[in-house]
Amino acid sequence: MTSAGGPAAVPEISVIIPCLNEEATVGVCVSKAVRALAAMGASGEVIVVDNGSTDRSALIAEAAGARVVAEPRRGYGRAYLAGFAAARGRYLVIGDADDTYDFSDLAGFVLPLREGCDMVMGTRLKGRIEPGAMPWHHRWIGVPILSAVLNLLFRAGISDAHCGMRSLTAAAASSLKLRTTGMEFASEMIIKAARGGLRIVERPITLHRGGRPGRPHLRSFRDGWRHLKMMFMLSPTWLFLIPGAGLFLLGAAVMAVTALGPYRVAGVLVDYHWMIAGSLLAVVGFNVLNIGFFARIFALTEGFEEKDPLLESLFRWLNLERGLLAGALLTLAGAAINIRLLSDWIRMGYSFGDQVQRIRPALIALTLMVIGVQLVFSSFFYSILGTARKGAR
Repeated sequence: MTSAGGPAAVPEISVIIPCLNEEATVGVCVSKAVRALAAMGASGEVIVVDNGSTDRSALIAEAAGARVVAEPRRGYGRAYLAGFAAARGRYLVIGDADDTYDFSDLAGFVLPLREGCDMVMGTRLKGRIEPGAMPWHHRWIGVPILSAVLNLLFRAGISDAHCGMRSLTAAAASSLKLRTTGMEFASEMIIKAARGGLRIVERPITLHRGGRPGRPHLRSFRDGWRHLKMMFMLSPTWLFLIPGAGLFLLGAAVMAVTALGPYRVAGVLVDYHWMIAGSLLAVVGFNVLNIGFFARIFALTEGFEEKDPLLESLFRWLNLERGLLAGALLTLAGAAINIRLLSDWIRMGYSFGDQVQRIRPALIALTLMVIGVQLVFSSFFYSILGTARKGAR
């Protein structure tokens, strides 16, 4: 540890570097960070999290001036969680150990924090990318698309959501309650910071080619999918509620329009076949909506989210008794239509003959009964999850 106030002083800055078999570059990264701390006149420490290296990375990092923390369980997120737990500084600066990020630029990531920001994000896309430093499909496809999806879902306003060099206050890191263990840790950090209303600023940086020999640790498609999966897991509104509501409303509209058929529109026969499709869409949409609300409650119970105004409004209106009543009314309405159809069927000698118009009320009855029964049992499940949510507070 370097310190303007002596070796025993509590550091202001903790530089955290995860490391997995980086003996060729980790010493360079640590040395740059140590020199940058000295140039700033700031008290600080450099923590290298050895993530199960089988080479001399830990020895080289320690010789260069780092405090080495061992985290034998592999995973980008696990390494950072171990580093955060070991850090003593007020400000945390993080970056990779392959010398692609310049730890000489610590001041640019610390000064905004001193001025009141909660997080500083490096952005390679607004800075400079050395030739050969980033594969073309990352530069023009992966990073822009994943960043755009994250901004669409969470309104983070970040141009480069997967830049590995960033900084945040220790208080912010504690408040985020980060928990993912793989590469998706980078997305989780931004998502929770955006949801928590933290003040985030960007800093253009240069991405260097680095000096790591062999294959990079990043696996484009596997890790890209993990980022995308994390985003949707933390956004049940976009994954479930919006598609579910769209399917349900579309299905209900199709059923309503075709209930008075048959007739032709622009030469196309609109008959009960369309109504079957509408019934399917309505039932599937209702199921997806249900799953979406279950997912949002689960996210609250498990700590992925701290509050949910939509659910609070829902549960003020929908309790177990009202859900049971609504489900029972829908089921009984469908049953009444079916009883009338059964009565007509018996009266007509157990056959409707070629009266296909009977299919329409049968489809309406089927749809009402399926949704009604689902609502009855879903109401019980909502009540159970709501109880679990209260117990988790």
